[in-house]
Amino acid sequence: MQRIFCFNKNKIATANRTIKANDSKYNASNKFAKNIISTTKYNIITFLPKNLFEQFRRLANAFFLFLLILLFIPQISSLQPITTLLSLVFVLVVTAIKDAVDDIARYRSDRQFNNRRSDVLIDKQLVRIYWREIKVGDIIRIHNNDFIPADMVLISTSEPSGLCLIETADLDGETNLKSREALETTIDLQDDLENLSKFDAKIECEPPNNNFLRFEGTLTWNQHIYSLKNENFLLRGTRLRNTQWAFAIVCYAGRDTKLMQNSDKPKFKRTKIDLWLNKIILGVKYFILTF
Repeated sequence: MQRIFCFNKNKIATANRTIKANDSKYNASNKFAKNIISTTKYNIITFLPKNLFEQFRRLANAFFLFLLILLFIPQISSLQPITTLLSLVFVLVVTAIKDAVDDIARYRSDRQFNNRRSDVLIDKQLVRIYWREIKVGDIIRIHNNDFIPADMVLISTSEPSGLCLIETADLDGETNLKSREALETTIDLQDDLENLSKFDAKIECEPPNNNFLRFEGTLTWNQHIYSLKNENFLLRGTRLRNTQWAFAIVCYAGRDTKLMQNSDKPKFKRTKIDLWLNKIILGVKYFILTF
């Protein structure tokens, strides 16, 4: 299942983006985000320094490290530092193992999503590629019960009216299906790969943001401009239901999708006990320094 994310404060971007269908060179020149996602906190290189830094942000660990340094100075203490050293190392190792296990689970989940496949229109043919290879401007065919791989503007569906149904349970928890519709001007494209390959529309839309309930943009085709709204938009993380197929063009990929815009990197968490211990340790330090 896809992850469920809550709303964050609106993230501000500056400029609208322009996308051209079937024009990979133009879209590549804009350096849009790739459709690969990563929610991990560490990598092989940063794990040790970053994890130690985060652990010593806990005042308890920093306090015992300070005591350990004092124990290694003969002029200050005659006690053996081995007990304190082993205790501190044990805490650090156990915490590091736990953090590593959690991050490996996130990495495996990311890999599972990135290695899903979808049909992309390339040179008048549908080619099945990995989600991580999907780019902004690609035209994708979505099958019934498939997850939507990126944020896309709907072009046509198996229904003559251009309607389709999507399930948004993994985004908002609602189990009732919602309808989406293609613009009247693109409905007639249907699943004709020849015509879809010649589709040279230009889409201008708002910059990436985390508002699931809003999408604003325009589609320019055959010298006519058509308004795009949320009803024409398919979100990553939703699922096509009760519709044989649908074609759509990618507008936001990877970290720019609304799903990922609502997802923050894992943060250093402090429990109430940590905060309480920090206050006690600060009090002890103040007492030692005072007396």
